[in-house]
Formats: sequence, C-alpha cells, structure tokens
Amino acid sequence: MAGPKCQIVVIGGGAAGLELVRKLGARYGRKRHDIVLVERNHTHIWKPLLHEVAAGSLDANLDEVGYRSHCYRWRYRFFCGTFAGLDREKREVIIAPLLDEDGSELIGPHQIRYDYLVVATGAVSNFFGTPGVDRHSLCLDNRADADRFRSKLLNHCLRVSRSMREDPSADAHVRIAVVGGGATGVELAAELYNSAAALRHYGLEVFDESRLEVTLIEAGARILPALPERLAEAARSELEALGVRVLTCVKVTEATSTAIVTESGERIETDLQVWAAGVKGALPPEMDGLEVGRSNQLVVRPSLQTSLDDRIFAIGDCCWFLPAGASRPVPPRAQAAHQMASTVFDNLDRIQKGKPLRPFVYRDHGSLVSLSRFSTVGSLMGNLIGGRMAIEGRLARFVYKSLYRMHIFAVHGWLKGAVLLAVGRVNTIIRPRLKLH
Repeated sequence: MAGPKCQIVVIGGGAAGLELVRKLGARYGRKRHDIVLVERNHTHIWKPLLHEVAAGSLDANLDEVGYRSHCYRWRYRFFCGTFAGLDREKREVIIAPLLDEDGSELIGPHQIRYDYLVVATGAVSNFFGTPGVDRHSLCLDNRADADRFRSKLLNHCLRVSRSMREDPSADAHVRIAVVGGGATGVELAAELYNSAAALRHYGLEVFDESRLEVTLIEAGARILPALPERLAEAARSELEALGVRVLTCVKVTEATSTAIVTESGERIETDLQVWAAGVKGALPPEMDGLEVGRSNQLVVRPSLQTSLDDRIFAIGDCCWFLPAGASRPVPPRAQAAHQMASTVFDNLDRIQKGKPLRPFVYRDHGSLVSLSRFSTVGSLMGNLIGGRMAIEGRLARFVYKSLYRMHIFAVHGWLKGAVLLAVGRVNTIIRPRLKLH
C-alpha cells in the first residue's frame, strides 16, 4: 500500500510562488505529490504592472491570471485563504477564517499539513511609522489598491473637468503627491501624464495633462538609486519636462487628509497621495520562532531554507538573504524572485532524492525603468560581465517589454505564453486606450 503523498505547500501566488507551483505541478503532478498554493486573492497580476492599472492605461481583467484555471492546467491545488501563522512542531500552516463580503464566515480557521513549506508572501508598503500615512495615503501593493487609486483619480479628473466647464477661467488641477523616488514612484508619475493626455478622447474634452500637478518626493539624494547617476538624471529631466515637480533630500514627516508635510514644514497640498517609499515583508506577526529580520523578512541560508527550519523555504520579497561577501541583502526585485523560484524548485527535488542542495547565486541583470510612452532608461548586464551597460530609448523599451514576456513564459509555459502574448498584441489594437471603470 502506497504511503501518504508528499505535500508541498506554497504560500503566496505572486511572481515567485506562481512560477514555483507551475514547475512543481508540471514535474510531479498528483500521483505521489500534493502541491498546494495558498493565496488570499483569486487572481494574479504582475506587480510591476500595477502602476499602469492605477493610471488606467492597463486593463487588469485582460492580463490577470485566474488561480483556479491555472491550477487545473498545471496539476496543483489552489486554496483561497489568508496566511495567519505556523505550527512547526505539527508541520501545519494556520489559515485565517474566510469571510464573505458582508463579514459572515464562510470557512472557519483551520490548518493545512505540509512536508515542505515555501513562504512567498511578497511585500507590502513600509510606512516607517510616519504619522497619518496609513489613513490618508494610498499604496500599490495589489490590484485592489490600484483599482481604488484609479477610481479616485477619475473622480478628481471629473471634478476638475466640471469646474472648468462651469468657469473656463478656473485654475483647477488634480494635485497628486507620490512619495518615493524608486521605480514604482517614477513610473507612476510618468504614466499619469500618459493617461491624462488621453482623457479628452473619453468624454473629458476640456481636461488634459496640463491639469495635473504631480509632486514626486524622495528622501535620498536622487531618484532611482539603483540606476547609474547619469540615467537617473535623464529620468529626472524627462519627468520635469512632463510637468512633474521632483523633490530630493526631502523627508516626509506627516500625511494629512489634504497635504503631505515635509521635515522643513512645507505643506504640499494634495487631492491624492501615493506612498511608494519602501517595502517590508508581508508576514503575519507570529512565525513560531523563525528568524525574522528588521524589514519583516524571513532570514534564509544559501539554500534558501530558513535559518532555523530545514523544511521551510522563503523566496521573493519576504526573504532576507545576504550573499557571502556582500554588504547588502538581495534586493526585492522581480528578477530575484524568478531566480529564487528556480533554486527552490531544484532544491525541493534534490532534498527528496537525498542530494546536496544547491546554493542560491543572485545574478544582477540590471535595472530598467519605463517612463510610459515617453522614455525608458536602465542598465543591463550587472555582474554578468563585471560591469554595467547603460541603455535608453527604443532598445531599453524593447528589453523592458521582454521582462514581461519572460514572466508570462515562466507562469504559463512556452506554448500558452506565446498564444497569450499574441492575443495581448491584438488587444492593444482593438481595446480602448484607457480603462475608465
């Protein structure tokens, strides 16, 4: 009589978790293994695209991945639930109650057994204890956040458009403050101008990009610290040419319902505020004694096993790993998540065969930032050739789009991925330029 199946549980259906369960399902199927994905959402959208969803230039309904159909295709099980904690002695994942929209309980709190566990819960915005941010600022941590921002943005655009209709001489604007000069903040600021320029074609004839007042606030000495200084300056010049007010070396000390307050005492009046100034691991408060770093990330060894439990791995943005000889941990980037998923997939196979585990080696392929249709800048190669190659313009835009193509192939496989990309190309031609609902 066959023994119980080996149960591998992956918590989190982001880029890392979804790629991992696809590979595990394709490798093992359901005969002697039970691959389980636990995720609180029903669909997946690639996180680097959320700024386009927020600005309305991307319809997430056409690009998202439904977990239920994906699990059927790749032979794993999907469970919709929120990760609430661990019981390492019993090897169980604790799942919070599943509630209906009205707050009524659909499924009570329960446990899921595991033989091996992979935590891939990603990251959420880090407010660093700044007063008022949690109440008054929006984030772009998931699709719901992006949809909420888009709805509020369109309402404010409508308000300004109506004001101008009633009084053509009115000096009305939509005032937006974006806190954080990293890739998310910079890309969102540029995308807002791209969307605003198209609104006149969708019923807001008197509204255009000149009615936006976007302020990008960065506490560091310059925006885009991951890029070479020359490219960061080029991006800043491009943003300022669009109309963005770029502030560097400015620390935010408070957020109110109508303004961002800086350390110097300046009040930047706002209709909308977006916080993109840093992230922390999306872990529950109680991890049953596992080592958790300063940014609420699980500390792992070179094998990506957690420092205190060989049966638990961590990958992606919720993982803290300091390579030998490095001064900084692996950054929370999509390329790191992809590489970690591949390493853990290999190591889960090795550990079951009694083979030595493979250490994770991060290969920095560089960074790219898209300023919507206006420009793309970045650096390639990273430590592959011992240096960096700065790129701009069409080449950078081509490489930037290639990153999304690679994600599609990682999640869907080559055949379906190619079909989806072809369908996506058709959709860009026939679907509206903006999503307004």
